[in-house]
Amino acid sequence: MVVHRRKKVTKYRGSVTHGGGSRKKRRGAGSRGGRGNAGTGKRAGQKKAGLKNFHLGRHGFVRHPLAEQYKIINVGDLTLPKVQKWGTKEGDTYVVDLTKIHCGKLLGTGNTHLKLKVIVPRHSAQAEEKIKAAGGSIVSSVEQ
Repeated sequence: MVVHRRKKVTKYRGSVTHGGGSRKKRRGAGSRGGRGNAGTGKRAGQKKAGLKNFHLGRHGFVRHPLAEQYKIINVGDLTLPKVQKWGTKEGDTYVVDLTKIHCGKLLGTGNTHLKLKVIVPRHSAQAEEKIKAAGGSIVSSVEQ
């Protein structure tokens, strides 16, 4: 059986101090030591244990919105199925325009045996070396 009880505060309605004794007591922020996390300095170390996520100073890092961010792709990712999907075949060479898949840079991780003509805004020296070793070439395009 559920017992319905009235709230304790209802008994204090009409009472000036709500059971706090004199009017001078429980008056303001001074009786609780200040507002917010006041008093958590050197001498109040015991209060810090009760505070969650207590951090003083700056934390983390700031991501600057003007920093250049672009997708990268490796030479090893230029496999035959992907090259056929992303590019066209001209003779014995596959022409792949990486700007169409919003790729900003070609890096040299991995190997390729395909003869490729890659159009990309930026590339590493190692990527260029590996593409040329397979008989291909890299064309640097300027991003719009």
